[in-house]
Formats: sequence, C-alpha cells, structure tokens
Amino acid sequence: MLYPTSDATCTVDTPSDGLIIRDAVVADPSTELTGVLELHFGFREFRPLQEEIVRDALAGRDVLALMPTGGGKSLCYQLPALVRPGLTVVVSPLIALMKDQVDFLRSRKIAAALLNSTNSPQQTQSVIDALQRGAVRLLYVAPERLMQTSFLERLARWNVAMFAIDEAHCISDWGHDFRPEYRQLRELRLRFPDVPMMALTATATDRVRADIVAQLGLRDPGVYVASFNRPNLMYRIEPKRAPYERLLALLRGRKGESGIVYCHTRRQTETLAEKLRADGYKAVPYHAGLEQPVRTRHQDLFLSNQVQVVCATIAFGMGVDKPNIRFVAHYDLPKNIESYNQETGRAGRDGDPAECLLLFGKSDVINHERRAGEKQTAREQALARAALDALVQFAESRRCRRRELLAYFGEDYGDDKCDACDNCLGTTTAIVGKGPSPDGQSATLGPIEDRTEDARRFLACLDEIVAASRFSVGITHVTEVLYGSISARMQKFGHEKLKSYGSGKRLSKPEWTHIAKELVRLGYLQQAQNGLPILGITDRGRELAQGAGGQVMVAGRPASVPAGECDAALFDRLKRLRTQLADKAGAPAYVIFADVALQQMARSYPTTSEAFLRITGVGQKKLAELGSQFMGEIADHLRSNPRQAFNPGAPAPRPVKALGDSEYDTLRRFRSGQSVAHIARERGIKETTVLGHLGAAAEAGEDVDIGGFADASAQAEIGAAFGKLGWANLTAVHEMLGRRFDYAVLRIYRATALRKAA
Repeated sequence: MLYPTSDATCTVDTPSDGLIIRDAVVADPSTELTGVLELHFGFREFRPLQEEIVRDALAGRDVLALMPTGGGKSLCYQLPALVRPGLTVVVSPLIALMKDQVDFLRSRKIAAALLNSTNSPQQTQSVIDALQRGAVRLLYVAPERLMQTSFLERLARWNVAMFAIDEAHCISDWGHDFRPEYRQLRELRLRFPDVPMMALTATATDRVRADIVAQLGLRDPGVYVASFNRPNLMYRIEPKRAPYERLLALLRGRKGESGIVYCHTRRQTETLAEKLRADGYKAVPYHAGLEQPVRTRHQDLFLSNQVQVVCATIAFGMGVDKPNIRFVAHYDLPKNIESYNQETGRAGRDGDPAECLLLFGKSDVINHERRAGEKQTAREQALARAALDALVQFAESRRCRRRELLAYFGEDYGDDKCDACDNCLGTTTAIVGKGPSPDGQSATLGPIEDRTEDARRFLACLDEIVAASRFSVGITHVTEVLYGSISARMQKFGHEKLKSYGSGKRLSKPEWTHIAKELVRLGYLQQAQNGLPILGITDRGRELAQGAGGQVMVAGRPASVPAGECDAALFDRLKRLRTQLADKAGAPAYVIFADVALQQMARSYPTTSEAFLRITGVGQKKLAELGSQFMGEIADHLRSNPRQAFNPGAPAPRPVKALGDSEYDTLRRFRSGQSVAHIARERGIKETTVLGHLGAAAEAGEDVDIGGFADASAQAEIGAAFGKLGWANLTAVHEMLGRRFDYAVLRIYRATALRKAA
C-alpha cells in the first residue's frame, strides 16, 4: 500500500485503493535537524537521545537503540529517511504495527509503503513498481518477505540507504519474544556490507543487547539506552481474588477513560468483553484468531474513543499510538517481565498519570510452569522457567516496584522509594505465587522477625548437600531435607543420611520456602543464571553462615485472615495502640503487629501469657516487649464492654472462584428473567446443573435473587436451620429440612445472608 507525499502527481497503474504515489519531499542534508523535525513531525525539539541517534545514522554508523514504549523510537529512522536520498527498509514483525506506522507517515505526507500478507497481487505489484522508480522513502516489510531470495535480488537495485530492525529483541533466543525468522536477518550484513543498520527495541537485558549486536553483525555500533523509568505510571500487583469484581472496581474509578485488559487466551478476551458489555461498558475483544477486518475495526474503534476497553491478547498494542490510555490491567499473568514492561508502557504515553494493575494468582503460575515444560528443548524449558521465576520474584517482592523493574533492565533508580507503587504507598497485600497461604493466592503480611538462625540452618543444609553430592539443588529439595520428608528422591541421593535431615521440623515446608525466597531477595543466595532452579551461596551468604554478616530480618510468613467477625470497637482500640507504638519507634505499623493478629485478639480476648502466645506472630520476644500493653488494652476494654461471642461454625472465607463461561451464561439468562427450567431446555443441560451454576455465582459475590427459589416463610425456615446447626454444616441443614431444598438453594441463601451480615 502506498501513500502520497505532496501535491505533485506521479501516478502508478492499477492502484487498488485509489491512492497515488507521489514524489517524496526530501530535506536538504545541511538543514538543521530541528527544522526538519518541526516541518515533518510538528515537534520543536527532540526527545532524549533522538538527535544523537539520528546524527549517528546520518553518519553511516550502526546503531543499537533501547527506548521505552512511547519513547520515540520510530522517529529515529523516519527522520534520516527524509534527510538523505535512498530507501529505508523497516523490518517489522506485526501487520498492525506496519499499518499504524504507515498511516502515521501518510498523515505527514511522507511516501511510505508496506508489503505483507494483506496486500492483493495488484497492490504488491504497485509497490514494486514504485520501488523500482525510487518513489518510496520508507518500506515496511515482514522478515519472511524480506529474506526471500528473489526479493533480496531486487532490493539490491533499489538504493537501500539503511535497514531499521524494529523489535530487534526478536532475534535473540535469550529474549522474551524470540522469532526464528528474525535469525535470517544475519544475511543482510553479508549481502549489503556497506548499508548501515539500526536495531531498535523497548525491552532488552544486557545479555539480549549483546546477542542483538552479534546476530546482526553490527560494527562498532552507537549504543543508546534511554531511561526505562515512566514516572507517571502507578504500579499495583494484587492477589487474583474475584478478578472480575476487581476489574469492575477499576473501571468505576476510571469512568469514560480508555484502557487495555490483557488476557492469556483468545476465549478469555471474548468472554470478558461480553461480560463488560452486559455491565454497561463499551468493550471489544482483540486477538490473532479474529478476521483481519474485525481486528482492524476493533482497533479503530478504540483509537477513535468509541470503545473504552480492549480485552486483548499480546497480539494487541505493538505500535498502537494512542497517548491517552489511562490504565493497563493484566487479568492474567504476562509471559515475563519484558512483556509486562512493554505492555504497561502503553499506558500514559501523553505523560499524564496512568495505572497499571496486575492480578497475580497461583493458577496462572502453574499454567506457566506447564507451558515451560512443554517447550521442545531443555534450553527452551530452562529459559522459560528462569523467566517465570524472575516474574514471580518481582510480583512477590515488597521492595519498590519501579526500582525492581528498572534493576531488571540494568538501570539504577537511585532511590529506595518511588511513592507511586503499592509497595511504596503501603497498600500491599502479600502475593504468594506458589502456595504458602491456604488459598495459594494472598495473605496479610506478617511482622518483621529476626530469622538469622533459621537462615544459617538453611545455608548449612545446602552446603552439606553440595559437599555430599557434588551438585546443587533448588529451594524445594533443601526444604524437603530440612523437614525430613520421606521420598524416593531422598533415598536416591542418600540425603536422608545427612546431619541436616529433619533438623528443621519445627517450621513447616511453606515457612522454609518463604525464608529461602527472602534469602534470595536479600542476596544471601542466588539462583543459577542458566535458568535451572538451583541455588548457590553468595559471598554475603558465606559470611552469614560463618557467624558474621549481622541479622537477617524477614517479614513473617503471610498468614490468612481469621474467619468470621471480631469485636470492632476493640479492634479499633488495638489499631490506635499499634499506631502510637509504631510512631514512637519510627517504624511501620505492621512491624508491631499485622492486622490479622489484631483481629484474632479482638475475637479471643487474650489476657494471659498462654492465650497471647497463641496469636499469629507472637513469640516470647513479642510477649515480653508488647504483651502487657496489648493485654492491658484488652482488659481495659472488657471493663466497660461485654465479651462478644462469635459463631464458631461460621465458614472460613474461601477463595472466590471466578465464574466460568458456562456459569456466567446461566447467570445472564437468569437475570434476564428466564426460569431454571427454560434455561435448562435452551442450553440442553439438567436443571440441577443450572442451580449449581447459580449457587456458584452467589458464592462468587454475584447477586442471585433467593426469592425465586424460596418465599419468606421458607427463607425463615432455612435461616432457623442454619442458626441451629451453623453455617458450615450444609449437609446437616439439608437433612434437617427434609431434603426439600436443593443444595444449590441452600448455598444461595447462605452466600446472600453472609454477604448482608458482613
């Protein structure tokens, strides 16, 4: 497809879209670059590093440019294409990216063309004819088309001035988006030895950068690395509980603002978009399985603000120049940190504040682990697992998100806090990727504790394993040895005979795992760089193991919030006391006690040392330092307030399971007025299945009208049965009521009643 550049015509035959190729407007090379910049792009000054990159390119030097999403990479090769004669060939991996770039150039009256699978034979021939006449300044082409022998032979006759390799990280199998077809680009250096190259990417670690230079054969390149910091972005990572409700909360807070919701599967994008539309939001799906006209229409609707939300796979976003995206939500876990950085970078490109929310759940981690195991080679599997480990560590970290993200790409933020992420703002909920908490997803942070001796025990166990076996192992294996697990693996290596075997039984396996991850985070341990999940002791860890190195302060393992209610007035008093003590000590409140501990105190009213020691996070040291003050507060409260009784039968809050497609379809039909029998007939399923779907919906927090199943008299009867037998004993309630009510009806009643009482 070809686009006009001026009013002077130079018509080609059979233009299928009615467009005309025109002579390019070429600036005098002696012109000040800022003048060219303003003339063609409307900017009066360059962004950081742009002018240096452009001048290197004009001097014929190879360039490697790393600039964040929205940092202005494209201009770095577009402007030189206008200043000097010849053709600039831009290698681009996605059709959508090509289209967006060429549309942009067309709007600036710059001669541009693209060659990809969307071209008709007539359009392709029109582009070829224009290239032969030298009427094109920038040609966007996919690597597969570019590296065809016949095309390369033609290219040699078209006065190529520069190759611009966009998304250059795709050439490295160390990168997050390796594409084998990119490896063929190495041949360009052999066929066109005198043509300079510019490699551009928004995400690349030091290792990937070195691989790009080697694979493309860049000669003494000018390497430009812009800051990856996006100060206007707010980063939040939250546990994936009731994710749809959380997404709705985000949208309610972003009324009328544009955003992208990234999902892992095509089906998820369609289901989510449908649910959002049913709830009154303008949303469309976007994935590679949609027909090209549909994808184009959905993208254009989003760009023109006719649609608020795009629910998309990673197929959406590359090259999409929409500056006012106010939020990016990851409904599912991204592929890796590079993908996360690139996808969140699509928010706030206008410089105004934008929000980045990642919902992190154990099931997503398990799915990523499974996919890593399905890779074809051991190297690919190791790389995938290493990428996952880095992502999980980033999500679980309680340090500044911005600092951690920049450090991954080799950049020092220069400060311990950014005050623009959940960790720095103190709004963190502990994220548990591989299972210490009961639901495997989240928990409240425990207090900071001195775990120096436990750390030394872990290091000593690892040291003993390596000495005895002459190979290292991962966190799980060390934990199994410390706990004294009986398994074939222990016997295979003889590790049940080690002195460390069973020496750590006083802690649970999840507690040992938590300590090990903290040792990695704090720099006492390191995980292998080849992607295998094995441990090594650092110099700092050696010092600690030998009795030096100071204390190891570790946040207590996350503990689940207790079931049921608590004495709200006492809880408030305990929180005020905690705040006073924290202020006096100049420490965060959770260092004194976590909320979970205060809630337990407000339920059990501990006024003796024995009772106080049963509170989560309380040991002898806490008892000695804080016990008298908190027990005194509790006793003082009881002098003027009665001790409240809490129903021991109340069910513990269970992890909320997201509704599946089938369950949501049933709920939607029920809300539209269809009866259970009608839904069953329409969908070809049993009525008990329909009831089960509605019960699951109620437990997931959806409003399901119990009045459709039980009148006021029946509801009173059901309530009396639960009151007598407790909320947890569903079977006993079912029997007491003579089995007259389906289990699903009882579930709906219970979920509705507990939600109203909360």
